[in-house]
Amino acid sequence: MPPIPAELQSREQFTVAYDNRAAVADASGVMAQMQARGQAFHAAHECTADVAYGAGPRQLYDWYPAAAGAAASAPVLVFLHGGYWQSRDKADFRCVAAGAHDAGMHVVLGEYTLAPQARVSDMVAEVGLLLDALAAHPVLGGGASAPARMVLCGHSAGGHLAAMHRAHPAVAGVLAISGLFDLEPIRRGALNDALALDADEVRACSPQLRIGRGAPTVVAIGDAELAELQRQSHEYAAALRAAGEPASLLGVPGANHFTILSELENRDGRLLARAIALAQATRA
Repeated sequence: MPPIPAELQSREQFTVAYDNRAAVADASGVMAQMQARGQAFHAAHECTADVAYGAGPRQLYDWYPAAAGAAASAPVLVFLHGGYWQSRDKADFRCVAAGAHDAGMHVVLGEYTLAPQARVSDMVAEVGLLLDALAAHPVLGGGASAPARMVLCGHSAGGHLAAMHRAHPAVAGVLAISGLFDLEPIRRGALNDALALDADEVRACSPQLRIGRGAPTVVAIGDAELAELQRQSHEYAAALRAAGEPASLLGVPGANHFTILSELENRDGRLLARAIALAQATRA
């Protein structure tokens, strides 16, 4: 288990160390603006919404298709939202599709069951089902012999879920934004009231403890984010590189836990540039 900073001892200290909303001034206002931009994007673009990839009520995805002429070969950005595995919805983050769609990619916004209705291990399994369904899709998957062309991207809890699927054969690259890679500190704070993580699930579902072969990975973190999130991102990227995996750490100057997503939304964003580069990678 990676060492946890010695100054974190009590439940309250762990809770504060991971409280992103408290750390960002007007976090609710920032989210409201993102939702408004997402609604505008959705209204202006074709979307196949709420496609089922399983039987559960939240086992759904939205698909914004690439331009018709390039659809057969266009890369696919699959985005998984955050919310500490217990809040938010794919519709809250529609704005992040704008940059990749403008760059000629298919964009898929994936949904999953939240806690306490599901455990984190259940959510990990659901994302696997989503990727299997997308791989079998006649357009998004491209057929059994097609090279991997999905960039699996996630923010916060979604970054964790993306990192857990680096080895999926349909994934050409992973972009983990402001992610959680060691769940032990989460287990020790108030976030765990809904998650009910235990030691076994922490071991099974912490990407930091599951370093293996997988797709090229970019770990992105804003330099205005909480110290614990920065620590986790730095340590996960370092562990991947130490294992000989193709991985890099991208620090985003001035970005906090919410504004960092503008770097994926905007056509000149740093995260979008990395997503486009990852889309060119193929699996050996």
